[in-house]
Amino acid sequence: MKLYNDLTLNKDEFIPIESGKVKMYSCGPTVYNYFHIGNARPFILFDALRKFLEFKGIQVDFVQNFTDVDDKMINKAAEMGISVKELGDMFIEEYKKDASALGISPPTYAPRATETIDEIIDMVKVLVDKGFAYEVDGDVYFSTKKFADYGALSHKNLDDLLEGARIAVGEKKQDNADFAVWKAQKTDDEIAWDSPWGKGRPGWHIECSCMAKKFLGDTIDIHTGGQDLIFPHHENEIAQSEASNGVKFSNFWIHNGYINIDNKKMSKSAGNFFTVREILKDFDGEIVRFFMLSSHYRSPINFSFELMNQAKSGLERIYTCLSNIDFELKNAAGIDKRNDVANFDEYSKQFSDDFVSALDDDFNTALAISSIFEFVRLVNSDIHELSKNQLNAAKALILKLGKVLSLFNKNVEQNESKVDDDVEKLIKEREDARKEKNFTRADEIREILKNKGIIIEDTPMGTKIV
Repeated sequence: MKLYNDLTLNKDEFIPIESGKVKMYSCGPTVYNYFHIGNARPFILFDALRKFLEFKGIQVDFVQNFTDVDDKMINKAAEMGISVKELGDMFIEEYKKDASALGISPPTYAPRATETIDEIIDMVKVLVDKGFAYEVDGDVYFSTKKFADYGALSHKNLDDLLEGARIAVGEKKQDNADFAVWKAQKTDDEIAWDSPWGKGRPGWHIECSCMAKKFLGDTIDIHTGGQDLIFPHHENEIAQSEASNGVKFSNFWIHNGYINIDNKKMSKSAGNFFTVREILKDFDGEIVRFFMLSSHYRSPINFSFELMNQAKSGLERIYTCLSNIDFELKNAAGIDKRNDVANFDEYSKQFSDDFVSALDDDFNTALAISSIFEFVRLVNSDIHELSKNQLNAAKALILKLGKVLSLFNKNVEQNESKVDDDVEKLIKEREDARKEKNFTRADEIREILKNKGIIIEDTPMGTKIV
């Protein structure tokens, strides 16, 4: 398997530190609001990467954190008149609801920054003792000039990174590029913890360093996140982790591309900012997931309702194939006497190999999904010739590989829960009307069924609910 490593700017062979086991960290949400469609992309993509590694027989220790203390949390809690903890509790639960709707499985560990304070204080102590950090009036800053490899991930030297950097009002750091690892309490009612430097709270960057270390150790296999996190967040994680621990922090750094909305950068001020909760009012979560996985993770993608409807249609094509298989198995006369189609095993194996090869080559989910469409096309073309065993095998293969991406999980049987006695009577009445060439009544019944949410299709083997 090869993955593009932003640290080396190459597609590198992925070899875990420990054979058969992967330690993977992904930056999670700051829980002060519902997460937006831009956040959803890395959550979906790296959940899928984890599942592909598990499909390959690898044990994945996967950490995705909750940032539950920072300026945004403090300001939002004050605005709502609740504590920072209450705010975090609220939106962690809301995150879980939306993540579940998107097919995202819980990580192995989901630590909260506020549960890692002791480890954060310990790391800051080490950085100060080693001379990589310094304290000023209760604030502790990391000195970027002291870390020789600063800029290795963003591939810029320190002078480039200093361009445009400013010292904010109230900051007393020595250099513009220095960043806070511990922040002094500003007001008596601000959330804070006791520390050797007085009451305060952690900086954002060091939270992830400490949560990764706590659950995965000093060196991990893969660190992931959105492209916008490369600098400064991930650059700073590397600096403070490696300065503290004395070893390489992560062997692979994998980042997804940006999302635009209707070909424009997503922003609240432009009014093109959507939360996942809002999107789920119009689209099933599986459609959102399918949309995200239909592009290569490193490519920028454009989000629009038109493109979401296209994704919906694409997903429906695959479900229709599965439904067609079920219908053929139940209704085709003489299916038990069919001989195997000669080339079925070959194209099934080719499809499976193409699917896995696409994911092995820098986790190309777009190409993997294309191979599914090709297999579906071939199954549809041969569906009336395939033997019973081959039809079952085709369905099992689509579901098996779909499971790798957490797709095609819904019941593809003929919506039997909707088919009550009244519906069955209407379908029978319509079939009788068609036999009697009473097409007016047949059309009336079709509309009655449609109003009940039941769409039917006439086939040579009878009426099919789609």
